[in-house]
Amino acid sequence: MPDERRNIKRRKFGYYMRVTDNNTHELVGYLSDISPRGFKLDSQKPLTSNKEYALRLDLTAEISNKSYIAFVARAMWVQPDPINPNEHNEGFQIVSISPNDQEIFQSIVEKYGTPESKW
Repeated sequence: MPDERRNIKRRKFGYYMRVTDNNTHELVGYLSDISPRGFKLDSQKPLTSNKEYALRLDLTAEISNKSYIAFVARAMWVQPDPINPNEHNEGFQIVSISPNDQEIFQSIVEKYGTPESKW
């Protein structure tokens, strides 16, 4: 696992949500854990570490009356999935998000995140 530099623990994410490229609308991956400042994706193709991506998170009506939130996030690390060799795990730090979308993101953390487990 990459060096642990985060100072806020992530929570395992109990609800798979789609993350797409905000410009092309292509699927980037699915949330697999989340914290107030970042998240981990499960993805079919590896992204480039230390690069910023314009992303959007598709929402459901139970989360918000908006259909998505948009933000810029930096891929902090990328590694092959330890169980499925056809997938990759990617850790992101949110770089830029509007205050309204940040509130929605925080409510997702609180509503769908589950306490971090020890693997």
